[in-house]
This record gives sequence, structure tokens and C-alpha cells, in this order.
Amino acid sequence: MRNRMLGTLVVAAFLAAYAPVMTVTNGQPDGNGHPYVGVVIQFIPNTSFITVCSGSALSTTRFLTAAHCADPTLPVYVSYKSGRPFTFPADFTQGTFYPNPDWCIGCGPGLPGFDTHDVAVVALGSASNPGAFAALPPANLVDTLAMRTGVDIVGYGVQGFIRGGGRPGQIFLFTRYFAPSVLIQSNNVQSVEFIKLTANPAQGKGGVCFGDSGGPDILSGTSTILAVNSYVTNGNCAGVTYSQRVDLPDILSFINSI
Repeated sequence: MRNRMLGTLVVAAFLAAYAPVMTVTNGQPDGNGHPYVGVVIQFIPNTSFITVCSGSALSTTRFLTAAHCADPTLPVYVSYKSGRPFTFPADFTQGTFYPNPDWCIGCGPGLPGFDTHDVAVVALGSASNPGAFAALPPANLVDTLAMRTGVDIVGYGVQGFIRGGGRPGQIFLFTRYFAPSVLIQSNNVQSVEFIKLTANPAQGKGGVCFGDSGGPDILSGTSTILAVNSYVTNGNCAGVTYSQRVDLPDILSFINSI
């Protein structure tokens, strides 16, 4: 399928070295700018791989991310550390992964039917306080926002590509990065469930890519999450990025039920 989920796999040695995964492009290290944005990982049984996604703390025990990021039958691990080195398990808190029960990938034909209800909540087994928390939006907030409204994107992983002489390589620092972006016009069926952000860095704007799944799209200047990163339309993470709206009443109801 042409569309690409933003999550990916990475070798377990990522805790100490570089590895192939992707995240906020054309950004800068976030430091303590968004302390509630964390990374969620899951070990793949009988392999040397893990999944890597981003997400946001809603409380000391609830973490919001994307439904396609993990297998709900296996434990996940969350950390709010902003950069390497990471130590496992000391820097992580174990949790249980709850995808939206209506999540479905590839249920319909073409781009409009590619993804739906792509949100999940991790219930942490013990309290973990990053020092601040993200806020859920009021219902249908996105419908009141003008196009080119400022959006802050935050996530972990690759900051760009190394090009020349074959397939582009991916630069992975496993560090929380931030970049500004804007809402762009979307008057099609996807706009009912997704917001659309540019993935072509220009005029100081950034984009998102693999490993940014579940990371928040934050209303600029606030801690309010408008959407979580879901998928892009090509392997170069160019063009546009689609993010699952969390301001929809049924999505808010699911999140608050966990």
C-alpha cells in the first residue's frame, strides 16, 4: 500500500547507538520545551527489533499515542527523557496498550479509507511525572481554526536523510525534537477525521516522519493537542502528513474511558 504509517522498527541497540528510524525533520532539540512528550517502545518477541513511537502524558498514568504503534497483547515502555543516553529499564515505565476498539488500517479503498480511529492510550503501571501534562481539546475545536493556524510538532527519531550514492540513509539521534508547522487546506473526506500538515520543510517550518507516530500536533503557544501523527503518503515523508484528530467527540470519549 502506498500510504506509510509513521511508526517503524529499530534494532534494540538504539539505546547506545545510531539506528534506522525517523521523526521531526527540519527541527531543533526540544530540551525541556515540551516535557510531557515522551517515547513509547515495544520489544518484538524473538527478534532484535523494537517499535518506536512518540506520544504525550495526559496524567501521571495516562499516555496518548497512535493505535498502530503497538501490539496490545504485549507490554510497552514509556520514557520522558529528552535525549540519549537511555538506560533500560531505569529510564522507562511499563504500561498496558489500549488501542481504540474502532481502529482499522486499510479498511477502505484509497487514501480516504486507509486509516481510522488511530489513537491509543497507554495505562502506566506506576505513576511517572514529567513535570507538565498535555491538555485534551474541547470537542470540535479543529473546525473553528483557520487554515495556517500555527501547530507545534514534537517527537523522537531521525532528523533528516543522508543522500547520495544509493538509498538515502536516515539520521537517528533518539532525541526529542521540536518544529513549528501550520494547518493546510483540506476540504475532502479526510478532513472529517484528520488534520493535514505540510511535510515539506520551507520558510522555517518542519515536518514529521517514521517514528513520530502518536506524537502530538499542539496548538501553537498552548499545551492543547489537536491531533496525533498517523501517516504520510510516501517513503520520503514529503508532501503532506495526516494526523488523527483527537477533538472528535467519540475519540475524546474513548480517551477519557481509559
